[in-house]
Amino acid sequence: MKPRPVTTPQRPDPQALDSLAQAIGSLRSAEEVIAFLRDLCTPAELEAMSDRWRVVPLLRDGVPYRDIHQRTGVSVTTTGRVARTLEQGHGGYAVAIDRLAPR
Repeated sequence: MKPRPVTTPQRPDPQALDSLAQAIGSLRSAEEVIAFLRDLCTPAELEAMSDRWRVVPLLRDGVPYRDIHQRTGVSVTTTGRVARTLEQGHGGYAVAIDRLAPR
């Protein structure tokens, strides 16, 4: 991991983020994406992202947080963070979920 100043919060380098997005966009199948993610992320990061994604359709369907926790095991705190992102984020969750399962 590269050293970062403790006092200054860092945002991803826009060029590096764009390059990563282009790399992901170049992948042609779910299998390729899975292989890329397994190479890129730690098991804990993959679990965290998978947990977040699992609650998106449930939130869109209006399932209460505690029911989501009972169904998925994902914490109520994580579910709340995903819900805030759905409402106030950059719209990425909404685009993806709409393309996969239109309402």
